Amino acid sequence: MAQTVRVKVRRQDEPGAKSYWQEFDVPYTQGMNALTCLQEIQKNPVTVSGQAVAPVVWESACLEEVCGACSMRINGIPRQGCSFLVLDPQKPLTLEPMSKFPVVRDLIIDRSRMFQALLDSHSWIDIDGTHDLGPGPRQSPKDQSWMYVLSRCMTCGCCLDACPQVNEKSDFVGASVISQVRLFNAHPSGKMHADKRLDYLMQPGGIVDCGNAQNCVKVCPKEIPLTQSIAEMGKQTLAYGFKRFASKPDLEM
Repeated sequence: MAQTVRVKVRRQDEPGAKSYWQEFDVPYTQGMNALTCLQEIQKNPVTVSGQAVAPVVWESACLEEVCGACSMRINGIPRQGCSFLVLDPQKPLTLEPMSKFPVVRDLIIDRSRMFQALLDSHSWIDIDGTHDLGPGPRQSPKDQSWMYVLSRCMTCGCCLDACPQVNEKSDFVGASVISQVRLFNAHPSGKMHADKRLDYLMQPGGIVDCGNAQNCVKVCPKEIPLTQSIAEMGKQTLAYGFKRFASKPDLEM
């Protein structure tokens, strides 16, 4: 008899609706990942009790862990569905939408808060491309090396989902945006807007709201040194704050 994997899926029919669990048995094949299990459910959306249901929906794109679209909680941990391999068919596989984002349907979440934070923090380089500016500023191989690691962030949301500071009572932007501010402030052209980015991080919900739980660095699928970025931006915002305070004119008594 062919082996099967028991897949437990937390489902939600629409935004704001109550979630519920359904279980499926899917055929096991060596080397399958979490998305393969969902594809098998899609082929035959029948629960273990024999009930025919609507196929589970999820989001995916690259299938090689560079887009961040297939972020979900797998066995209770935020991960990428495309890179999570099912190694033991005897162990049930539990799939849930990430808990810190609005659910659109089933495993599809809305990551707009992360994209908006990137916009608000000015996390880009202001070069419009309408004319030839010539070669860009040179960077040392040493700087290129560590900055490339930060540039691998794919805005997947795993760091926010694992962070206890990201909750309904907090506006904390999360480690990914803090790390992107570090990246663009280190860029030779990006430095022209460094103050704007530091001002953003010093607002409520910025770096002072980090509780240093360090969960973010543990779950990052790209192994970005997020805690190093948080520490570095803590130093930069402190120095910037002192500089800004010292530059204020003396108040008349």
